[in-house]
Amino acid sequence: MRIRVVDLETTGFAPPEDGVGTGVCDLGWVDLVPTSAEFLGWPREWTICPMVQMYVHPGHAIPAKASAIHHIVDEDVACAPSWPEALEMVAAPADATMFAAHNAKFERQWFTDEVLAGRPIICTYKCALRLWPDAPGHSNQALRYWRNPEGLDRHVADFAHRAGPDAYVTAHLLRDMLQIATIDELVQWSSEPALLVTCHIGRYRGTPWRDIDSGFLWWVLERDFDEDVHHTCRYWLDQRRAEAAAGEVA
Repeated sequence: MRIRVVDLETTGFAPPEDGVGTGVCDLGWVDLVPTSAEFLGWPREWTICPMVQMYVHPGHAIPAKASAIHHIVDEDVACAPSWPEALEMVAAPADATMFAAHNAKFERQWFTDEVLAGRPIICTYKCALRLWPDAPGHSNQALRYWRNPEGLDRHVADFAHRAGPDAYVTAHLLRDMLQIATIDELVQWSSEPALLVTCHIGRYRGTPWRDIDSGFLWWVLERDFDEDVHHTCRYWLDQRRAEAAAGEVA
């Protein structure tokens, strides 16, 4: 078993099919491999493998706005492989049982169903919302400083907004998650919309969703909010129904 944690830096934020401004210019990955297993064979301890990072030619010039984030310029990628060539290296079927990324919704634009070929991808952002709802933030770097994962070398991690170091941080966070949740749980949470922690709507702005009254949750469900918001409302309504039913049985 091998979990390949990936990260991408790109030349824009629009979907890849929009063309200009959406090419990959930096690719990084870090593998997690199990070093010991419990009685039934499930992984118990994980080793973080060395980081791999490579420039990728995006197929067009890198806009200054993008360079301002990751500091990659045209000269850096002039002789780099194309994305299809880089993809062959990172996504070869023999190399990974599954993938992981922080806020994997972004990486999924390039790691399509065809690329994944049935292999799941763990979203450490969605999993962090479940496992650490009380964290001060759920970005990769906020979680890094809050968790302070064992063995993380800040001289590697400090190059934020570069694909290799960001994948390196994510790998350490994922290893922490695997100490308190099963792979199946992480995969399941990753396949669902995000379970948001704090409301950003109206008079309840800044209030944890778990503390919001049911009437407001129903009000939100009747309106055009995104799937993460609707999923969160349904989750807490279901939790209350389950608690009420348990109370009646007791």
